[in-house]
Amino acid sequence: MKGLALAGAGSAGFGGYALAEPLWVGVTRYAVSPPGWLSGLSLRIAVLTDLHVCEPWLGIDRLRGIVARTNALMPDLVVMLGDYVRGRGMMSLWSRDVPHEDWAAVLAGLKAPLGVHAVLGNHDWWDDLDAQERRGGPVRSRIALEAAGIAVYENDAVRFEKDGLPFWIAGLGDQWAFWDPLKPELGLTGVDDLEGTLDKVRDDAPVLLMVHEPDIFPQVPSRVALTVAGHTHGGQITIGGFAPAVPSKYGRRYVHGHIVEDERNLIVSAGLGCSKIPMRLGAPPEIVLITVETGNNVA
Repeated sequence: MKGLALAGAGSAGFGGYALAEPLWVGVTRYAVSPPGWLSGLSLRIAVLTDLHVCEPWLGIDRLRGIVARTNALMPDLVVMLGDYVRGRGMMSLWSRDVPHEDWAAVLAGLKAPLGVHAVLGNHDWWDDLDAQERRGGPVRSRIALEAAGIAVYENDAVRFEKDGLPFWIAGLGDQWAFWDPLKPELGLTGVDDLEGTLDKVRDDAPVLLMVHEPDIFPQVPSRVALTVAGHTHGGQITIGGFAPAVPSKYGRRYVHGHIVEDERNLIVSAGLGCSKIPMRLGAPPEIVLITVETGNNVA
């Protein structure tokens, strides 16, 4: 109901602008120097999230353009933070699905020396009715990504090196994986295991943590150098900087941007696609490029 009300307001008040804004993709850049980051370790991280691939809003042609633009940024690594599919619900009124193998094949074109790394989002789980029924994966999005050669993390961590200096990439299972619209009293339950994920980090090298929903951030220990998240779409529709509907129990606390709490760093991307309604206003889609190194001024 909120989505329909916002759609009506947006159509009446802003017309073509709100519908066209999803077609514009900018690059948002951050420079971060987390406590304990290794001197001499410089990483350029491209972040893609919340693609919600569907025709005609973010279809195969636009996805190819996003991949080409990401590659042109020459990142050291690419992280993708979930919600690759349109999802079920109101978006089906305005769009049509793209086969999983088609969008995954386009994402296989992403290039970075340290690889492409992914986690799943709630819509990747909700889209797969068989997974919802059996209360477990693998979901179709994971199968498609892995078939395209993209590593999918679910409560896992892998150690890497750049210029002889180590760091870890960790990925959390989705926090909203299961939801039954016929039994809303059961609430949202996840497959996330933060403690188990970080237990796989076996030395003191810095950790980059990929999550879909930012709500986990208050539980993330200072051991993690940087957490990156999506899910909120930056509010998707904001008016005068106010986002009336943010899918988070913390409201607007983690809606978008670089958040620092107790010297712990979180960056939340507004993502690229649309959820529920094919409209963005005041929260344009973005590719995020993060430079992490010692001595950076936080930007």
